[in-house]
Amino acid sequence: MTEIISVRFRPGGKQYYFDPAGHTVAEGQNVIVETGKGLEYGTCVKHNTMVDDGAVVQPLRPMVRPATEKDEKQVRENRGKEKDALRTCQQLVERHGLDMKLVQVEYSFDGSKILFFFTSDGRVDFRALVKDLAGIFRARIELRQIGVRDEARMLGGFGICGKPFCCSQFLDEFQPVSIKMAKTQNLSLNPTKISGTCGRLMCCLKYEQGAYEDAVKRCPRQESFVECPDGVGTVSSVNLLKEQVKVRLEDSTEQPKSYLTEEVRVVRPGKGRRPEGYEPPPKAELEALRTQEGERVRNGGRPEAPSDLNQVLERYLGESAQQKQSDGQRQPNRRNRNSHGGGQNRPQSQPPRQERAAQPAPHRDTPPTAEAKGGQNHKRRYRPHHRRKPGGGQGPHA
Repeated sequence: MTEIISVRFRPGGKQYYFDPAGHTVAEGQNVIVETGKGLEYGTCVKHNTMVDDGAVVQPLRPMVRPATEKDEKQVRENRGKEKDALRTCQQLVERHGLDMKLVQVEYSFDGSKILFFFTSDGRVDFRALVKDLAGIFRARIELRQIGVRDEARMLGGFGICGKPFCCSQFLDEFQPVSIKMAKTQNLSLNPTKISGTCGRLMCCLKYEQGAYEDAVKRCPRQESFVECPDGVGTVSSVNLLKEQVKVRLEDSTEQPKSYLTEEVRVVRPGKGRRPEGYEPPPKAELEALRTQEGERVRNGGRPEAPSDLNQVLERYLGESAQQKQSDGQRQPNRRNRNSHGGGQNRPQSQPPRQERAAQPAPHRDTPPTAEAKGGQNHKRRYRPHHRRKPGGGQGPHA
């Protein structure tokens, strides 16, 4: 086992392991460490920890000391010089007519080296620019070309989710993201919706890819020929998050019905038609595939919460599932008390709501009867809902 501390040199940057050299460092404490480029100023993101020898590359470079007030003052001075260096370099880039975009400037801790980060679509010949910068700043100059993802990490910002960029907040390394992930997650393939500010596919597509791949293994593919509790048919759509499928039944002209993946048995996967000579099993065997949870979901109910979730709700909300059930049983009694006897005290001239709804409404194309007129025996000529033409409809188009 080896004792290490993890240090990050800039926000959102990569973490590096160093030997604490007998120092006890807390998370968030600024330290001075020895690197291949000299002394550097960084922030500890993981305190003294023991790791396996195979997890580190020997020999580890040591930590020199915790950062002092003098070190903090020097770092603040370097930050002010970086702004001036960026402005000066931008003027020189425009003078030389180079096709490059400056992103950030970094001073080394001792000020002996200045690093310029830029983006460009192609290769740039910046040898003349380096000579001018070295003559102005009297330091070692290095220009480094980066990609658009690194640019977004350095500049920072907010994504379409409303939160800061993942790359500038906690991602140490960029994970490969492909358009296949968007297809697996049934996302829109519109580039403006699945791309980040950098113009590349969003890094968050990688977060849930494992869960979707696991759900794909349990769910049948689209256009598969399956058996379900109501018969046999073809899968028209798949909902991976709910693990439900919609099946278009062969002997039914209704809309496709929803079933849980547990209620579906695949006969031929993929774009497969009904197998030749296939005879569907008896109705009783298909009905055995039906589950109570699937029936509850189809009727608009929600699946029951797991027992551990009920315990959490009972602990923090102070209300158990039995109390909710008793409240639901007492709710109809409240409605009966509020209705004053369930409609017994209503006036006799006005029938109850259910009885009024049960009476058939008179059709508009039939004249009202004498009973509908309250027993009056007068006759009234019925007119349709549209207005008759003047002259009894005897116009030229009659």
